[in-house]
Amino acid sequence: MPDIRFLLGSEPRVLRDIDPCMTLLDYLRLEEGLVGTKEGCNEGDCGACTVVRARALDGALRYEAINSCILFIGALHGCQILTVEHIAGADGALHPVQQALVDFHGSQCGFCTPGFVMSIYAATRQGGDLDIDDVLAGNLCRCTGYAPIVRAAEHALGACSDEADTAAFEILESYKTDETVCLGGFHAPATLDALAALIEAHPDATVVAGATDVGLWVTKQMRRLETVIYLGRVTELARIHESADGLEIGAGLSYSDAMDTIAAHYPDFGEVIRRLGAVQIRNMGTIGGNVANGSPIGDALPCLIAAGATLHLRRGGSVRSLAIEDFFIDYGKQDRRPGEFVERITLPYPAPDAWFRAYKISKRFDQDISAVLGAFSLTHEDGVITGARIAFGGLATTPKRSPTVEAALSGEPWTEATVARAMDALERDFTPIDDLRASAAYRLRVAKNLLMRLYIETTDPDQETRLVGR
Repeated sequence: MPDIRFLLGSEPRVLRDIDPCMTLLDYLRLEEGLVGTKEGCNEGDCGACTVVRARALDGALRYEAINSCILFIGALHGCQILTVEHIAGADGALHPVQQALVDFHGSQCGFCTPGFVMSIYAATRQGGDLDIDDVLAGNLCRCTGYAPIVRAAEHALGACSDEADTAAFEILESYKTDETVCLGGFHAPATLDALAALIEAHPDATVVAGATDVGLWVTKQMRRLETVIYLGRVTELARIHESADGLEIGAGLSYSDAMDTIAAHYPDFGEVIRRLGAVQIRNMGTIGGNVANGSPIGDALPCLIAAGATLHLRRGGSVRSLAIEDFFIDYGKQDRRPGEFVERITLPYPAPDAWFRAYKISKRFDQDISAVLGAFSLTHEDGVITGARIAFGGLATTPKRSPTVEAALSGEPWTEATVARAMDALERDFTPIDDLRASAAYRLRVAKNLLMRLYIETTDPDQETRLVGR
C-alpha cells in the first residue's frame, strides 16, 4: 500500500518507521526541530499549538487552522502543513501577520503568539467577511487583554494578499490516490467501500475522524492504539446535500463545512455549532464523530434529536437506519454492531409551523463544554401545541428526549400555565448528577428555565433580541 506523503512547508515528506499516532505537535518539535509551535494544554483548548493545514480541494488550496496537539500524523496524507517558521519571506522578512503583531504590540509574553499568528494567517488565506472574535476564540492568551491582538488581526486581514501557491497545489494533487494509505496499524482509505471493508475486517479498530476526543486518549490517558482506521480521506463522507427528505450529512463532514447549510434551515442549531469548540476544533471535528462518540454533553446531539434526525449505519454492503435517539443506550454504549460505522445522518427540514430553539448554557460563552443544552421543536396551530420534541444534554448519561414534558405540552394551549406544568414534569424525566461543571440542582433549574425562555421568545418577539447567552 502507498506511503503517507505530505508537504511540510514546501518540502515533501514521506512517513515510514514512525508511530502513526504520534501527534503532529510532537512530530514538529521532536522530529523536525520546529519548536515555534508550542505545547500548552495538549487537548485542543488553548491554541498555542495552532498550525495551518492546506488541502487541494475544488481546484484550489484550502487553508484551515487546526490544533496540532491532537492530530495524528497518520492523518497527514495529501496535506500541506504550515507552521510559524514557514510563513516569513525567503529573505527573513516577517509576514504581514507577524509584522502586525509587532507593530500593534500584540505579543505579550510570547508563548501563545505563534498560535495567534497561525490563526490569523489562516483567516487571511480564507478571505471573506470574518468575525475576529470567532477567528481568535481558540487562542487563549492568559497574560493581559486581547485589544492589541485584535487590532493586529484587523490590520492583517486588510493588508494581506498572498499569492496562490500553485507549486504546493500541484504536488498535493499528485499525492491523490484511491488506494488506502497506511503507516503501521494506521489505515486511511479513500473510498467508502474500502472503509466499509476495513471496518468489517477489523471490528475492534479505533475509528477516527477529527480525533478531537480520541486524540486525548493518547495525550492524556497515554493509551496505545494498535489498529486505527481514519475517515478523513473518504470524500463521500465529507459531503452535505439537500434531498427530498432533508439534509444528508456525511459522517466525515466537519462542523465548519456543515455550519452554514444547517444554519440556513435551523438558525439556532447553526449558532450552537458556532459555539462548539473554536475554529480549530470545528475544522477537525465531525458531526458523525460526535454521534458515534455518544457523549451526554455532545452539543449537536440534542439538536439532532429534537429535529427528528435519522441515523444511517453501514456494515459491509448493508445499511440500517434508526431514529437517532435510539442509538444512545447508556454512557459510553451505543447501538453499533461489530463492524458497523456511522455513514450519514438525515436531518429533516423543519415544518413550516414549527418553532425550533436550542440553548447552550456554559461558564464561558465561547469554547466551553455545556453544563446543559436544551433543544426544542414545537409545532403549533391556533395557539395550541400540536407536537413536541424536546431533548437535553447534560441531564442524563446520554443525550435524551423528555417524553413527560412533551406529553404535558402536546394538545395544550401555549400559555404560561401550560409551560409551568411542563417545567414541573421535567423532574420525572431526569435526575442529573453533581460534578465539577454544575450541580444537579443547578442543572434541573436551568433546564426548567429554558422552557420558560422558549415560551417568552415565542410569545414576545421583542424579548428574543434582548435575551443573551445562546
